[in-house]
Amino acid sequence: MQTPPTRHLALQGSTNFRDLGGYAGRDGRSVRWRRLFRSDHLGALSASDIATVSALGLARVCDLRGAQERTAHPCVLPGVTVIALPIEPTVVQGLQSMLAAGQALTVQATTALMEQTYRDFVHDNSARFAELFDHLLHDDTPLVFHCTAGKDRTGFAAALILSALGVPRPVIEQDYLLTNTHYRQPHLPSSMASQEVLDVLWTVQPGFLAAALQVVDADYGGIEAYLEKAIGLAAPARTRLEQMYLVR
Repeated sequence: MQTPPTRHLALQGSTNFRDLGGYAGRDGRSVRWRRLFRSDHLGALSASDIATVSALGLARVCDLRGAQERTAHPCVLPGVTVIALPIEPTVVQGLQSMLAAGQALTVQATTALMEQTYRDFVHDNSARFAELFDHLLHDDTPLVFHCTAGKDRTGFAAALILSALGVPRPVIEQDYLLTNTHYRQPHLPSSMASQEVLDVLWTVQPGFLAAALQVVDADYGGIEAYLEKAIGLAAPARTRLEQMYLVR
């Protein structure tokens, strides 16, 4: 049997660059390898990294970061179309609001903040994720979508894409949690938070994604209805998505 491609690409300047291929989707078909990638930001890639990523044939980069994030670390990949799909970060603002209100930055409070951030993806950002699907449906040239750490905005986007392709939720959760295996926390010179709080901020937990999916279930009656009503993925678009990104 042919060895499947490597899911995680070991890069120097990006630690969370992963392929969504190989997962079993609808009707026994698997997600195509080397078509859909998820990542942390692409602004610190080395020359070796650029050569490795360029060899994938990437044509499109969908950047889910906010305006200041994109300015601070612009994509350094040559010859790609960078598509801005901005979802402004809210976690830092949430932490600052907690401090201003005299609240301690505890693990419990930070966990609750992260869960609310994921609920807000559904409440406030569905239109952005719908735009991402529009680009997926435009053509099937290799594409990477990313945010800063490649774990929250990117993690929810990956969960939606895999759900649309019929990948079971337990498998989606496993892919989501791979961030904890691969992503390296940035080395910050100083911080307003303890290491325990930083560990909450820079990792993912099952409860984060579950918080978003609970809103999907409560407000829309399930992921399929959410994909149709909020993302615009009606039956013909879903069939096309499957034809583009699933193989026997």
